[in-house]
Amino acid sequence: MKKLTLLLICIASLGLASCKKDTIINQTTPNITVIRDIASNAWTLSSNGLTYYSVLSVPAINQYSLDNDGILVYISYDNGVSYLPAPFVYDIDAYSTVITKGQVEIDIQSSDNQATQPRKPTGTTRVKIVIVASDK
Repeated sequence: MKKLTLLLICIASLGLASCKKDTIINQTTPNITVIRDIASNAWTLSSNGLTYYSVLSVPAINQYSLDNDGILVYISYDNGVSYLPAPFVYDIDAYSTVITKGQVEIDIQSSDNQATQPRKPTGTTRVKIVIVASDK
């Protein structure tokens, strides 16, 4: 009986001794938020008449960001009171983005097959670009 008890104590102590406590330190990488305003006269109609677009300069988007980070784009029509995440459809027009090194292009196309030319925004459009850093 003593041998069995001693054996169980040895097994339990080996099992408990092999447990390891890890301390994980979460080092948060800060995100970058860039706000840009697009004036109503800054929209350009494409040569085929199917797309309005505006190109925003965002130097914070470098090749590393394109390869590793998340880049989110939000568009506001009420001066930042509310934002819609791109891509989305608003009042029949479809909004999408093209993100390249150093810039974000906002595209507006009609989602209606009967009215193929999109409507140009008449007021200032606020764009919020959030670069979510990746923590490898």
